[in-house]
Amino acid sequence: MTSIDKTQEVFDAGIAMTEKAAERLSAVMEADGKKGFGLRMEVTTGGCSGLNYNMSFEKSEKEFDKVFESQGMKIFCDLKSYLYLKGVQIDFSNDILNGGFKIVNPNAERTCGCGTSFSA
Repeated sequence: MTSIDKTQEVFDAGIAMTEKAAERLSAVMEADGKKGFGLRMEVTTGGCSGLNYNMSFEKSEKEFDKVFESQGMKIFCDLKSYLYLKGVQIDFSNDILNGGFKIVNPNAERTCGCGTSFSA
């Protein structure tokens, strides 16, 4: 796994991603026929720690969304989810056992082993 960049981008963008994450997301978008779409980040209730991360592709932002850009990719987030996602960095790992997208959240008080659930 790459080391997480502790750059000013994290603080300026609110939600940021590493180059590896952006490359992987771009490849998935292209394979799904969604080239040029943005990434929607949401937090919903559920999971073993109380809150879940959700990611999907969208063509454009919704009314009242926070919109960020990181590594050339647009990131959309509703205002409620943003309370939990401010300062988040999205990374990607090719590790055999624990590969996939990783979300590093400075607001999480604890995370579950699956990496998709957290509490704040």
